[in-house]
Amino acid sequence: MNDQATTGTGSEDRPASWFDAIAPGLLVAATGVGAGDLLTAGYAGSRVGLALIWAVLIGATLKWTLTEGLARWQMATGTTLLEGWVNRLGGWIRWVFLGYLLLWSLVTGASLGKACGVAGDGLLPIGDRATSQAIWTVVHAIGGLLLVWIGGFRLFERLMAALVASMFACVLLAAVLLRPDWEAVAGALVRPTLRRTDLPYAIGLLGGVGGTMTLLSYGYWIRETGRSGESGARLCRLDLGIAYLGTALFGIAMLVISSRVTISREGAEVALVLADQIGEATGPALRWLFLFGFWGAVFSSLLGVWQSAPYLFADFLQLSRARLDPDAADPSRVDLARTPAYRAYLVGIGLVPLILVGWSVRSVQLAHAILGAFFMPLLALTLLILNNNRSWVGHRFRNGWLPNALLVLTLVVFLVVGALDLHRRFFPSE
Repeated sequence: MNDQATTGTGSEDRPASWFDAIAPGLLVAATGVGAGDLLTAGYAGSRVGLALIWAVLIGATLKWTLTEGLARWQMATGTTLLEGWVNRLGGWIRWVFLGYLLLWSLVTGASLGKACGVAGDGLLPIGDRATSQAIWTVVHAIGGLLLVWIGGFRLFERLMAALVASMFACVLLAAVLLRPDWEAVAGALVRPTLRRTDLPYAIGLLGGVGGTMTLLSYGYWIRETGRSGESGARLCRLDLGIAYLGTALFGIAMLVISSRVTISREGAEVALVLADQIGEATGPALRWLFLFGFWGAVFSSLLGVWQSAPYLFADFLQLSRARLDPDAADPSRVDLARTPAYRAYLVGIGLVPLILVGWSVRSVQLAHAILGAFFMPLLALTLLILNNNRSWVGHRFRNGWLPNALLVLTLVVFLVVGALDLHRRFFPSE
């Protein structure tokens, strides 16, 4: 293991440009903000208006806490969080992780593919709706696979930056052009309220902001940029702050937009309902603007997952090999993106989820929610264990009282949110 935790701050390399400084955060925002955030905020805004803006801000803050914690572990030790789990918490966790990763990849791949199918159909229908959505699902899944396979990290980074800029610009501009009651927006921020009937929507917003398993991807993206030590930790706090501020603004914009409409459908087609009602209220230009922003959100999420999930699988195999063979290469020194395991998993996540193309969107979303409910508390708990051990991370990187308080809050919130969300989904009539 890298000895930065006890010997100093590690490399003090600085980013070559402002873009390099914030690029990993942009990738987090682009990957984490997808169909789930849009649909959750759409339902909430349509049902309760602007009252739950506070839940978006709290959700973004908790996700920042988790991602900053895993980044600080990596800056201190030179190892990814997955390496920390396996090396410090026991080899058993890698098998639990592998099972979770495979199931998550299947369900998330299906969910993202279907959402891209809906977005493509909204922009350019091909035949009847079911056929059009199926065609666009396959086109986006295979197109994302080819872009990641051929393009490399730099092309991926710049393409994601363009997509995140377009999705934020389109959705935020649509929200502003709808001329919301800014006084009501400000009131919801400074005077948070929660009625009993609002609880299910607050739960969805708290848990749905900013992704779940994709948080682990941040460690591989900052490794690509060469960050380490205390300077790397400061950069991570900066770009994650920008990323989750943008994520919160996106969620608030979606609440503003959906508070003006009535939603009766379920699944990703909620976006088409929103677009149609926006068009009726303001004209076709804003409808197309919103549809393009929706497409940018879901396709950037698909690209981000296609590019990052194979890192996790390749890292898992490298760690397993290192445990069996003491002479195997140090996982932290292997270019995971060039390994056969990475390529194989990329093909798998691009193609295998297509077998679920016939599933209802509601079924896919239910499976996705169940997986997310288990992952977030685990992440918070392990960060409390790993980042409080001074012999592992050193004094400078160890949790202070504020990170510990935020992590405990995150653990409790996501345990409660996960339990309530699962109860609501399985026992909706109670």
